[in-house]
Amino acid sequence: MHDVTRDLSEAVATSGVQTGLCTVFISHTSASLTIQEGADPDARRDLEDFLARLVPEGDPLYTHTAEGPDDMPSHIRSALTATSLSIPIANGRMALGTWQHVFLWEHRRRGSSRHVFVHVLGTS
Repeated sequence: MHDVTRDLSEAVATSGVQTGLCTVFISHTSASLTIQEGADPDARRDLEDFLARLVPEGDPLYTHTAEGPDDMPSHIRSALTATSLSIPIANGRMALGTWQHVFLWEHRRRGSSRHVFVHVLGTS
């Protein structure tokens, strides 16, 4: 899980929007976005471990295996999470809770280059 909160905060600040919406979209089928606990790394580790138990690699029922044992599980994990988020903007900042951070969640063991699109819309 890669914390992208600072990058998004900078995009919102640069936009000049005071009240509006920040939409974030990742254009991949083996990674996702999530808003989660950002203060304690144990929370992220527990989430990653849970999802790995829920959708394990090497399930003999998988037929999509050409790109390796982590490929099909990464698609399922992405389908169970989110590829886009909408975050309200209030007073020029994302209206996240005290401990909330935005994460790009890589579901492959060897992540590749990822593209995240950010759209900030509102009034200044």
